[in-house]
Amino acid sequence: QVQLVESGGGLVQPGGSLRLSCAASGSIFKINTMGWYRQAPGKQRELVARITNNSTNYADSVKGRFTISRDNAKNTAYLQLSSLKPEDTAVYYCNAYIRGTSAAHPIRVYWGQGTQVTVSS
Repeated sequence: QVQLVESGGGLVQPGGSLRLSCAASGSIFKINTMGWYRQAPGKQRELVARITNNSTNYADSVKGRFTISRDNAKNTAYLQLSSLKPEDTAVYYCNAYIRGTSAAHPIRVYWGQGTQVTVSS
C-alpha cells in the first residue's frame, strides 16, 4: 500500500514563507509526476505546480513565488511558498503517479490528506 503524507502547513503573515513536504511511502517501484493542488473554501481544487523527472510547471497565480522540487532518493516532493498572499489560503494537497512494487504493476494516482495554509495578519 502506498501513502502520501503532507506536512509544513500553518499560519503565516502576508509576505511570509512556508515549505510544504510530501513524503511517499510503501511499496513503490517508481514515482512519475508529483504535484501540488489547493482548494479554498467554496472553490474547486486547482493545480498549483507539478514536477516530472525533468520539468516543472506552475499555475499563473503562483509563478515567481512558489517553487516545486523533489528528492527522488527520499520519495519526497517539496513546495516552497514565498511572498504569500491572503488568496493563497487553502488546503494544499499532494498527489503522485506511482507504479507500485514492480515494473509490471500499473501506475496509479495517490493523494495525501492535505495540509492547511492560512495567510493572514
